[in-house]
Amino acid sequence: MTDSGLPEPMEVLNRAREQLTELTGTAAETVSSFERTDDGWSLEIEVLELARVPDTMSLMAGYRVDLDPQGQVTAYRRVRRYERGRADPH
Repeated sequence: MTDSGLPEPMEVLNRAREQLTELTGTAAETVSSFERTDDGWSLEIEVLELARVPDTMSLMAGYRVDLDPQGQVTAYRRVRRYERGRADPH
């Protein structure tokens, strides 16, 4: 916690990953974006949605996760879905 009583950025990151895993039932793999907002925090978290063989064919998803200043999830939504081995077109 900071002097203001708010969680440190790494605490927010870890809480967001744990909460998204509980809410979706899918394991959070990476955080691809992270920023403080006027209302708290906003992150994009990549999760494994469907494991396939070979692994490059597994289905991944990016979720936008909004948190309040204390690091509690207030909203989330899937913003993209893709095969692990594919790059974004842009």
